[in-house]
Amino acid sequence: MDTRNTRPDISDIPERSREIFRRLVEEYLGSGGPVGSRTLSQRLPINLSPASIRNVMADLERMGLLYAPHTSAGRVPTERGLRLFVDGMLEVGDLTREERAAIEEQVAASGRPVEDVLSQATKLLSGLSSCAGLLVAEKQERTALRHIEFIAVSPGKALAVLVGEDGTVENRLIDVPLGLPPSALVEATNYVNSKLRGRTLEAARADIMAEIDAQRAELDALTTQIVSEGLATLSVRPREGASDDKILIVRGASKLLDEADGQFDLSRIRTLFDDIERKNDLIGLLEMAKAGEGVRIFIGSENKLFSLSGSSLVAAPYADAKGKVVGVIGVIGPTRLNYARIVPMVDYTARVVGRLLA
Repeated sequence: MDTRNTRPDISDIPERSREIFRRLVEEYLGSGGPVGSRTLSQRLPINLSPASIRNVMADLERMGLLYAPHTSAGRVPTERGLRLFVDGMLEVGDLTREERAAIEEQVAASGRPVEDVLSQATKLLSGLSSCAGLLVAEKQERTALRHIEFIAVSPGKALAVLVGEDGTVENRLIDVPLGLPPSALVEATNYVNSKLRGRTLEAARADIMAEIDAQRAELDALTTQIVSEGLATLSVRPREGASDDKILIVRGASKLLDEADGQFDLSRIRTLFDDIERKNDLIGLLEMAKAGEGVRIFIGSENKLFSLSGSSLVAAPYADAKGKVVGVIGVIGPTRLNYARIVPMVDYTARVVGRLLA
């Protein structure tokens, strides 16, 4: 019976066929190429002839779990076959103590600013997996400020240096009037610091502007202009992202080109790059990973975003100090990912990120 239009269950497959299927998928994920009966006969713990294995492979193909690419005598798993393997046969490995320590050290070494932690974690996953690392997170509110300073850098330009209570430093270039005397920047610095110490810029801005509008601030016209324009500029914070309340970080997309094998793979990777460019769709997909606990795996056309590129996404959520899920981190690559290796990497990195942010 042809069962390609139904989703088979592990229990539907005879034990011998199940073992052949498992070995074939593992071989495919390791090599990336079609797997033949002769290769399987050498890998199986039981003594079966290539002819017997070919008969089983034909049955698995009729079930929609395998297919023969081009004219190759070997077989590769379909997306349905990969899903069956991932859900029912995947034996996830564990990271060594050294690997765990390396992940913690590299992510923590990025420094205290939140975005540095997130960017470094995404870059790290890309390097470990040889795939593109992705992360989506909720935009963070500014931390309370310890100090702000306006420094002249060129005619008509000044640098605003903001130092947070948590030690983070942000530099922003702002416009100032031409011919501005240094004393005006000093006065603006002293005035703003007196009003916002221990508060976020957003929280202090309304009070400062209200005082200026009511002419209660004892500032001259130039200093008032610096404070007003400076606050207006600093309150608009640029973010790397694709939506109003989310940021998206992508690192190591070029690594996918290194894994390409022939024009067919190159074409799929170009399509994947187009998928990544559609940031809102990608953020939506990553957001889906928040719905469940632990690592989620999306394979190929199971999601419309990857219907053409034939890619897989492995992602896990991370939480803040209150246990609220605030972001998702993962990797994206071809469907022949080494899932057994990548799943624990993604899972542990997500936990490290959550712990550091807490």
